[in-house]
Formats: sequence, structure tokens, C-alpha cells
Amino acid sequence: MTMHESGEMYLETILVLSRRQSAVRSIDVAEEMGFSKPSVSRAVNKLKDGGFLTVAGDGALTLTEKGRAVAEKIYERHTVLTALLMALGVDEANAAADACKMEHDISDETFSVIRNHADRFLKK
Repeated sequence: MTMHESGEMYLETILVLSRRQSAVRSIDVAEEMGFSKPSVSRAVNKLKDGGFLTVAGDGALTLTEKGRAVAEKIYERHTVLTALLMALGVDEANAAADACKMEHDISDETFSVIRNHADRFLKK
């Protein structure tokens, strides 16, 4: 299964929610993302079929190792890009929105260089 931006967003949202609450269900994802329950159900089924998450009998969503790797990668990109943009003077709301757009399209090489520069720039 090729991971599309929407799939990455779902995985990232599940990761973030799992850090805030003990169990994450499709309804939680729908509320967090502002999507309909049927849309989330379709996405969850695709992600489950792709081996990115499991769904327990009670509806709890759990990222697999494969799903967690994707979610952590996207979340790291989001946090680093947001922090860097804010350090450059962009307000928090715009920085987060722009980081969300950038995090899915940037190459691994480019992000690695940006992260290294951000680490040095933000530590000053």
C-alpha cells in the first residue's frame, strides 16, 4: 500500500491522541480531524488492511510498528518545521498550518538538512 498524505494525517492524529488518552477510537479521530465517522471508518479499514493499525473488539485503534514509524516521522516533521517557522517570526497558527502542508511533501534528505540546521539555530 502506498501511503498518501491523508493516510499519514490519520496515523499522526492517532499517535497524538494516543499520547493524550488511554484508548483511541474512530469517533475520537473524526472529532479531532473534523471528518465524518463514515470517512474515518473507510480510512481506518484501509490502514488496517495495509498493516498500519489494528482495531480491537471494543473499537480501540492501535498503531502497528509500521504505522507508528510513519506517524512518528510525520509528527517529527510537523514539530520541527513548526518550531523553525516560529523561530523565524511566523505566528504559531500559520507556522503549524504551513508545517502541516510541508511535512508530507518534503524529501527525507531535505528534512534531514532542515532538522540539522534547526537544531543548531534553535539552540542559540
